Amino acid sequence: MLGWFQKPRLPSGGDALPGRDQPIPTADHHAVSGAALHPPFAEGAREAVFGLGCFWGAERIFWREPGVLVTAVGYAGGTTPNPTYEEVCSGRTGHTEVVRVIYDPTQTTLDRLLQLFWEGHDPTQGMRQGNDVGTQYRSAIYLDDPADRSRAEASRDRYAAALAARGLGDITTEIRSGAPFFYAEAYHQQYLHKVPHGYCGLGGTGVACPAGPAVATS
Repeated sequence: MLGWFQKPRLPSGGDALPGRDQPIPTADHHAVSGAALHPPFAEGAREAVFGLGCFWGAERIFWREPGVLVTAVGYAGGTTPNPTYEEVCSGRTGHTEVVRVIYDPTQTTLDRLLQLFWEGHDPTQGMRQGNDVGTQYRSAIYLDDPADRSRAEASRDRYAAALAARGLGDITTEIRSGAPFFYAEAYHQQYLHKVPHGYCGLGGTGVACPAGPAVATS
């Protein structure tokens, strides 16, 4: 019997850890490009935050994309301010591991980044990705711009249809605004550049995400 196993759940009420007022130490510059990890970013740059499992492999997906100016890993979607990695992994912060993506909209698009996101992991698994189990591995998209959220929701619906056509499950991805990004520790930043053969547990469904925005109808 596996009665001892508890399904991962988000903390509620007084269960969440208190965190701290000041950010934890992290890197100043991107280990691959040398770009500054912290604002201000280039004029006209746009931002999207994605959670798709362990952030080591997830970040590499995006820093390789032309038009992406800066990537950084961190924590978002929870309640604990300025958490540490150990606190997030405890399941008592509510955060998921995420990648902050700063991109030039004249060189790439949110739709392209969403395509990389959907195809880079399995968004039907709830509080896990493969063998990585916990609230910190849940699928998420955080966008503060209402138009961007609408595009993300439209892409979710298109991908859900593609998954259903292959007999796969429902998407569990959280899409919302108002999720502050907290930087992870320096050693996590661009980890797979520093440790090329390091762990990466990401795996997609093998189903392609239909590109482009949904066609509006009158």
